[in-house]
Amino acid sequence: MAPRERNSLLCPNCRKLISASEKVCPYCGMKNPSSFMNRDFLGSLIRNPYDLIKIIIGVNVAFYLLTLILNPSAVGMSGNPLSMLSPSSNSLLLMGATGVIPIDRFGAWWTLVSASYLHGGVLHILFNMIAFRQISPLVIHEFGLHRFFVIYTGTGIAGFALSYAAGVPFTIGASASICGLIGAILYYGKSRGGSFGTALYKQVLGWLVFIGIFGFLVPGINNWAHGGGALAGVGLAFLLGYNDKKTENHWHRYLSMACIGLTVIVLLWSVVRALYYSF
Repeated sequence: MAPRERNSLLCPNCRKLISASEKVCPYCGMKNPSSFMNRDFLGSLIRNPYDLIKIIIGVNVAFYLLTLILNPSAVGMSGNPLSMLSPSSNSLLLMGATGVIPIDRFGAWWTLVSASYLHGGVLHILFNMIAFRQISPLVIHEFGLHRFFVIYTGTGIAGFALSYAAGVPFTIGASASICGLIGAILYYGKSRGGSFGTALYKQVLGWLVFIGIFGFLVPGINNWAHGGGALAGVGLAFLLGYNDKKTENHWHRYLSMACIGLTVIVLLWSVVRALYYSF
C-alpha cells in the first residue's frame, strides 16, 4: 500500500506551502497556521491576488449595465460625451446612489457602500476603471490583498460620508475609493522614503493635484468624496501598516472578510430592491 500523502496548505501569512500538522510556520514563524481563526478565506477563493481587481471591475461593469437595463427608455443619448449612455436618476436611486436625498428621505445608509459600484455614463466608468486598474496592483503589492480591500471599502464609505455631511444631494462613482487607494500609496511613499518612496510620493501627489484641479474645473464632480477618500486612505494606511513594516495578520483578514460580507450583502440587497420596484 502506498504511503498516505501528508495534507498541506498555504500559510495564511506568507503564502508558502507547508504541512497542515505544523504548529509554527517554518518560513515566517506564524503560530497555528492551520487553525480556523487563522485561515485565509479570501486567499482560498482566488488563486491570484490580482484576480480581485478583475472581480471588482466586473461587478462595476455589471452594475452599470443593470442600471441601463432597468430603464432603457431614459438612457442618456445626447451629443454631450460626458452624458453618453447615462442611466436614469431613478435607476441609480434604486440601485443605491447615495447622498442627502437617499439617506435623509429614505434612511438608506447602506448606500454609502453601494454608491462606489455605480456610474453615471460610459466615460465615467471607463475613466474610473482605467485609474483603478493602474493603481490597484501597486496597493496590493505593498499592502497585501486583505488590507487592499479594507482600504478600498473603507475609503469609499468615508468619502461618501463626508460628502453627505457637506450636503451633496446625490452622488455615485468609484472615484472616492480610487482616491483612497492613491492616499494609501501617498502615505506609503512618504513613510518609506528613499529614492523609490520619494519618487512614488511625488508622482502620486501629482495625481491628487490633477484630480483636485479637474474637480474644480468640471461641474458635477464630487470633490468632497475625493478629498474624504484620499484622507481616509492616508489614515487607514497609517493604522493598518504596509508590508515593509508589518506583514498582514489575522486582524487584517478579519477586517477584509467583514468588508467583503458587508459589500456582498449591500450589493445583493440593492439588486433585489431595484428588481422588486422595477418589475
